Amino acid sequence: MDRIAALNEILEQNPDDTFARYGLAMEFSRMGNVEGALEEFKKLLSAHPDYTAGYFMAAQTLAKCGRNDEAVKMLSDGIVSASRSGNAHAQSEMEAMLAELSQAK
Repeated sequence: MDRIAALNEILEQNPDDTFARYGLAMEFSRMGNVEGALEEFKKLLSAHPDYTAGYFMAAQTLAKCGRNDEAVKMLSDGIVSASRSGNAHAQSEMEAMLAELSQAK
């Protein structure tokens, strides 16, 4: 069974499984299925707004395909989430990426 099928099977059993949802989004992103990845990140962050890695990886997915304005918004939301949850490391990584994208404009 491939990874996508395995992750979907887990999500059929437990749609709220954050690890499986994140893994599915990352798998889609790795394969170049940007829309599939973003849909899974959206589901993840809607249910778990403090899953900060989701914001960062969604922003990276967006930036890779030149959707910088959307990536900036995702990073801004992620920075708020990281600050709220006390995740200083994730916050600093997202701030650095945000500064990079802002310089690229």
